Amino acid sequence: MMTLDTLTATRRQLFETCGVGLGKLALASLLSREFASSTARAAMPTSADGLHHPARARRVIYLFMAGAPSQLDLFDNKPKLRELEGKPIPPSVIAGQRYAFIQPNANVLAPRFSFSKHGQSGAELADVMPHLATVVDDVAFIKSVHTDQFNHSPAQLFFNTGSPIPGRPAMGAWLSYGIGSDADDLPGFIVLKSGGSLSGGAAMWNAGFLPGQHQGVPFRSSGDPILHVANPKGVDTTAQRQTIDLIRDLNRHRLQSTGAAAIEARIESYEMAYRMQSRAPELMDLSSEDATTLDSYGIKKEDSGSFAKNCLLARRLAERGVRFIQVYHAGWDHHSNVENGVRGQCRQTDQAAAALLKDLKQRGMLDDTLVIWGGEFGRTPMVEASAALGRSLGRDHHPQAFTMWMSGGGIRVGQTIGATDELGFHPVENPVHVHDVQATILHQLGIDHERLTYSYAGRDFRLTDVHGHVIEPLVG
Repeated sequence: MMTLDTLTATRRQLFETCGVGLGKLALASLLSREFASSTARAAMPTSADGLHHPARARRVIYLFMAGAPSQLDLFDNKPKLRELEGKPIPPSVIAGQRYAFIQPNANVLAPRFSFSKHGQSGAELADVMPHLATVVDDVAFIKSVHTDQFNHSPAQLFFNTGSPIPGRPAMGAWLSYGIGSDADDLPGFIVLKSGGSLSGGAAMWNAGFLPGQHQGVPFRSSGDPILHVANPKGVDTTAQRQTIDLIRDLNRHRLQSTGAAAIEARIESYEMAYRMQSRAPELMDLSSEDATTLDSYGIKKEDSGSFAKNCLLARRLAERGVRFIQVYHAGWDHHSNVENGVRGQCRQTDQAAAALLKDLKQRGMLDDTLVIWGGEFGRTPMVEASAALGRSLGRDHHPQAFTMWMSGGGIRVGQTIGATDELGFHPVENPVHVHDVQATILHQLGIDHERLTYSYAGRDFRLTDVHGHVIEPLVG
């Protein structure tokens, strides 16, 4: 075995000849957890555990419906739209509004589905969400969410990072920086994807200006969760352990001479990657899940990357202490044929989302797991139709008002917060901004969103720059 005392090669030569490969070692730097949270706690000194107040939740599962589900066809039933279908929307309603593809005075499009009330709470849902209907009393609906952005990429970035411009840290990165993770052998911020491409891209789970170990790690839902996590042929466990030990000794030597904090994080990066090689295959192996559980999520034997499988993986990640689990499902952008589009997406997502809540509750985990469902904005009450673009009976982007829901994590469930006008156009009760949603998420994990900051480029930044309020009816 090569030792530090006998080493004569340069560091670059070592990486090229040590038997594991530079690409794999570089990847390892993406897989670390915040093992030395002293920097975070120095930024927010309060209680002994680093929190600003007692936490109600320990972890977050965020089901992000990319593309923007139509709240008018799912949650926010508006009989007035049925009366006005085919007629221009009143000019007084649309004054000063901007849209991506339609003229503001386009004709009204009524909800495409029937609605019914469910549970003791009497929550009203479209009939294409029969599974969510069975858990409405474990959910709080927010019907008055609004955003500053009306195109997909900036709006997705805004929800995930607090800014419409790439380069800011994601919410999961802020939590990793602020309170670390309960997982010793998995990253604290993991990303699962299904349904297609995401307009906001990898910037939605980046660490931005925070230290790199806090960024989200995308997992695949079949095979190795991360490419190259398995050893290449010819490299056994002993050789790998010796390689990691040698790199650790080199890094410690460098740390002693420079004192650079990044080197300390790099040491843990390699150790995290090593630990993951035994943990990741066990995580992905669903053979320990009984048939009843798999059926409840709607997982098929041949399933290799669906939203349903990702929801079950999210529960398994939560069990293993991962702090922030981001589950993206794309495909909700229905500029044409909104009826069939929404129906198809509900077939893919409704059963699994409801099963996740039931599964967490049955295991005693829902109380301290905050589950969030929602997209980047809503859809217009007016129809989108364009012969040139081949579109008909669709809906355009609508940032003024849309619906999300939350469950678990100390949230007051069995209620509906906020309301919109009779056309579903503007909030008329308890308007909720994107930064309010972010502030509430942090609050439930014991963090004051105004006090979790990071100094960069001459000023202190925070996730909710520069406003936002906790949604009191949700947490009071």
